[in-house]
Amino acid sequence: MKTRIFNSHPFYDINRQENLTAELPRKKGVIYRFLRHPLLRPYHRLALFVFAINTAVFYQLSQNISLLEHNISGPTLLSFTLANFGVGIFIRQQQVINLLFKVATSAPKGWPLSVRWALGKVYHFGGVHVGGYFSGTLWFGVFIATAIFKPFESFVVPNSVKTVGLFHLALLSSIMYVALPKFREAHHNTFEKVARFGNWTSLLLFWYQAFHLVAANQQGSNLFVEIVRAPELWVLTSLTLFVALPWLRLRKVSLNSISPSGHVAISKFDYGVTPFAGSSTDLSLNPLLEWHSFANIPSPKKTGFRLCISRAGDWTGEYIDKRPKHIWVKGVPVAGVGNIELLFKRVVWVATGSGVGPCIPHLLDQKVPSQLIWSTKSPRETYGDHLVNEILEAQPNTKIWDTSKLGRPNLVELALKVLLEFDAEAVIVISNKKLTFHLNYELESRGIPCFGAIWDS
Repeated sequence: MKTRIFNSHPFYDINRQENLTAELPRKKGVIYRFLRHPLLRPYHRLALFVFAINTAVFYQLSQNISLLEHNISGPTLLSFTLANFGVGIFIRQQQVINLLFKVATSAPKGWPLSVRWALGKVYHFGGVHVGGYFSGTLWFGVFIATAIFKPFESFVVPNSVKTVGLFHLALLSSIMYVALPKFREAHHNTFEKVARFGNWTSLLLFWYQAFHLVAANQQGSNLFVEIVRAPELWVLTSLTLFVALPWLRLRKVSLNSISPSGHVAISKFDYGVTPFAGSSTDLSLNPLLEWHSFANIPSPKKTGFRLCISRAGDWTGEYIDKRPKHIWVKGVPVAGVGNIELLFKRVVWVATGSGVGPCIPHLLDQKVPSQLIWSTKSPRETYGDHLVNEILEAQPNTKIWDTSKLGRPNLVELALKVLLEFDAEAVIVISNKKLTFHLNYELESRGIPCFGAIWDS
């Protein structure tokens, strides 16, 4: 295919700006819009749903039981504690995430759009993780409080377990606090360290308490047999495996990077892994302290893959400036929001800046007819001729808006115009948080499916 001349691309002709907008349809009713508000997105609904189930279970268990006179049994409280943490950890396991996406995106495109729209929200699974961790912490808090203030009948809780339990409860509360969006966004490095080392410590504390509880309530003469029979220890074994599995795939790999500008680095990896389009890889310069996830850019019929890393903080700045020859990776490629394109007959991609990176593999793969809108500053100067030409060759009708020449576009109107012209069913946004949430609400409140990252990690 003949390479298009970049400067002749229609979106660089400022005289055509008046043709790039569309009249927005009216928003739907108040209740419809309310349910599409970012605070009520499926992520939060799932978290509330998990909490509601736990609340209902606790109510049923405590019905007709006065906590001042009788107790819910200790093993019951521990079972629900571990069950919730188990769900929270399981739903974050990489293979489980890939399976969820595989199942959700297998729906036939002949199904009603409303059903496929709902299935497309599969990437909000993190709400189950949050609901499980929060509910598990509450169950554990009830267990420790009851053990201290109203000892269980026929279930011994050693003083060592009570003391460690108080520390453990404080640790779990601290992890939840640093995971709050405002704290996490303002102090991401602190959040990552507290969450990682805190969760590892929490798992060890669960093991400590479980062994001591089994020993204290031993009914037979053989402690080993009691341990083997304890269901809590088998649950802990599974949780430990889930946590350890990505780290069992930890490796240090070589890479080659080029920097078309001081804003971006394009890194090429080829260490025997060719990820699928729409997946991401975790990278680290120091595997114990800091990890960052980036969208993979595999090329059809070629081994290896690329990553497009833009300057967005200290870590990416150091990466771009130093261009390391080796870096750490762990786990397996994990499915991301872009995979939901498989649910629709046609989609519109909206990307700003380096957000074009996650879009490229889908444009190259061409499994779903698509149209790209890319708003960025000086594309060729920033990302290089090769990347821009590759996009235009794969998608000749790409709409590139150079903000250095045209200023900031109204992406809501622009996305709607392209959606109508292209007869697409959905819009996928790869941008910053503010714009992603804005575009998602503005389109979905008008009955148009729109998908984008939710910044839940």
